[in-house]
Amino acid sequence: MLKEAICTGVTIEEARARAVAELAAPEDVEVKIEVLEMPVKKTFGLFGGAPAKVRASYEESPAGKAIDYLTRVLDGMGIPDVTVKEIQEDGHYRLDLECGENHGAIIGRRGETLDALQYLTSLVANRGTEEYIRVSLNVGDYREKRDETLRGLARKSASQVLKYGRNVVLEPMNPYERRIIHSALQNDKFCTTKSEGDEPYRHVVVMLKKDAR
Repeated sequence: MLKEAICTGVTIEEARARAVAELAAPEDVEVKIEVLEMPVKKTFGLFGGAPAKVRASYEESPAGKAIDYLTRVLDGMGIPDVTVKEIQEDGHYRLDLECGENHGAIIGRRGETLDALQYLTSLVANRGTEEYIRVSLNVGDYREKRDETLRGLARKSASQVLKYGRNVVLEPMNPYERRIIHSALQNDKFCTTKSEGDEPYRHVVVMLKKDAR
């Protein structure tokens, strides 16, 4: 997405400086400068005349679009001054949020608010791109703790299936959390998993493998 700022000034240099300042582009991007109108001096120092007009622009990266959108949404939620740290790994953008004491408001119940923000931010980041870019959000070490909790739940559920011989139906989860459960038990000797139901009630079922019955 192209971001631009158009400003005027008595001279081209003044108009350029104003446009660059208003654009507030990241330091690592290339800013394009375009002179739209040359300054015109006043006749006899009194009549007519016109200021210079300059456009400063740059092409915003997917991560830039994501961060810009995210900070505006959080500000609208009453959570200003959030610091976003971007980590890029093989086409995957991980955005770590630092927000002081506002972790709970961003995470929400069982991570529902964080997941919703991640989904919407991903849509914005991929708008106008040819290849899909995965975007994930994290606050503090919430994702790491939640992942470990889910892996523990998967192991506990497998133990119950093996002990009682009955399927264990887990509570509805989002696609990311279901993948954690599936991954945790994909190499289990006795149990396997499958997803059932429709969103937002889709859930994981843990069951014995056919050859383990």
